[in-house]
Amino acid sequence: MNMERTIMKIPFWEETYKVDDIFTFGSEPNNTIMEFENLINKSGNILDVGCGDGKNSLYLAKRGFIHIDAFDLSQNAINKLQILAHKEDININAWVDDLCFFDFKKTYDLIYSFGTLHFVNKDNWHKFIVKAKENTAIGGFHIMQLFTDKVPASPDIAPFAVGLASEEEIKELYHDWNIIKFESYVFEEEHPGVPIHLHASNKIVAQRMK
Repeated sequence: MNMERTIMKIPFWEETYKVDDIFTFGSEPNNTIMEFENLINKSGNILDVGCGDGKNSLYLAKRGFIHIDAFDLSQNAINKLQILAHKEDININAWVDDLCFFDFKKTYDLIYSFGTLHFVNKDNWHKFIVKAKENTAIGGFHIMQLFTDKVPASPDIAPFAVGLASEEEIKELYHDWNIIKFESYVFEEEHPGVPIHLHASNKIVAQRMK
């Protein structure tokens, strides 16, 4: 009897997460974090969802934010973030977790996610946002960015991008919050070992008012 072996696809970022001096998605924090950081109390609770190798959390910690939680599905990413935080002598509470099963233990003043939600199916990232909203302090903020189906998923992520959003789908989930900023755009990206490609994205900054 012929037996077929199932080969599990490994995303390219797992290899670069193993290298301390390579930032898979760039070393600079997301520009929206820098734009809105002045609205966040430096003693407030912050949650970085799908933190990767932690460029945004590292930036905020260096800026004096003291209560940062960060999680990612990748053990390699968390190992790297912990090493980098130790080198910088800063404190970030980082651990491996799955947003599909994430259990909120506290209320947050800022929850953000960049380029992560589309890697789980829509039902799961919708449910996560609902829970995240419920566990956000009144006056607190969300910054959420995810890829949309406005352009096809690039070959490097296509096997994993199972939850691409429809245009403005994320905006509908924040209809009851104050939407401070919403962007829809297509951008060009390049990673170590991955050719230049396009992504379509929606990004939202919203505040809970009641």
